[in-house]
Amino acid sequence: MNYAQAIRSIIGEQDGDAVAGLNADEAGRLFAAMLDGGLPELELGALLVALGARPLSQQAMLGFDAALAERVLSLPCETEQRPVVIPSYGGALKQTNFTPLLALLLQRLHVPVLVHGTLEGHGRVASAYIFRELGILPCTTLSQTRGALEQDKLAFVPTGVLAPGLAQLLSLRGRTGIAGVPLAMAGLIDPFNGAGLRLAAADTGARVQPLRDLLLAAGATALVSRGTEGEVFVNPHRRPRIELVCDGVGSVLFEQEHAHDDIPEAAEAAIDPRAIAGLIRRMLSGAAKLPLPIVNQVACCLYAAGHAADLNEAKAIVAVDIRGLAAA
Repeated sequence: MNYAQAIRSIIGEQDGDAVAGLNADEAGRLFAAMLDGGLPELELGALLVALGARPLSQQAMLGFDAALAERVLSLPCETEQRPVVIPSYGGALKQTNFTPLLALLLQRLHVPVLVHGTLEGHGRVASAYIFRELGILPCTTLSQTRGALEQDKLAFVPTGVLAPGLAQLLSLRGRTGIAGVPLAMAGLIDPFNGAGLRLAAADTGARVQPLRDLLLAAGATALVSRGTEGEVFVNPHRRPRIELVCDGVGSVLFEQEHAHDDIPEAAEAAIDPRAIAGLIRRMLSGAAKLPLPIVNQVACCLYAAGHAADLNEAKAIVAVDIRGLAAA
């Protein structure tokens, strides 16, 4: 591939707000070379800058997704129910990072959960820091990940264990200051070869629709919503629209709700790992109130992962079991 030509195509050929210079095949070959370490450093840096300058077309993103899927190390899915796959690449800045809470609630309901992400927060409170405070250490191998899922129903996995090439691209974020396409693609990882339920979220409402359309076009199974500060958990004060996409069809499970005050003010101040871990422990023990939007998101996961026949049953399970588990 002529990388100089690819860079010119990305920068110079535009259709509205999206890059039109790469089709799915070209984008797939380009991203494959990036993931495989096949680009000289100068060209790689130029491509990362070019790709971060404007949104990619859906065709280009599909090509990138296909290239990444071929390079993600796979894990077996040995049950009819889908394991839930939660990306964690944002971290807390002003809000409490409730990604570990979401994972632990699903674990308490016997749903296998794989959280993948970075070990560094880049100035934010990464989920890795909170998991460590909760006594949950990152898995270092696929075998350890599989064991954690089987025995504990929860595994936190650094990106490098699942997708070493992508982790290398993400590591350049500190040198370039650009997250861009590698970060966007990290949120789409499914190590279960399509058998997992991915949680997918965008930072802004305007970015939710392209993400939804991409997952629909890819035939993925995912819950799509607006996230919180780069994490996939929903806003604990104001639940966004939550939609299930599966086999090319979208189904709205919850519509967006009006703002409400649902959690104690103390939760707003929990922006360091120890404080967040303490708050999560209190929530799981029943000493602090669970945010209702997070409970709704858990119900969506139960239904979409096949642990309930419909959303009403999932809501009932959550309403009964979370109270019972919290009191245990």
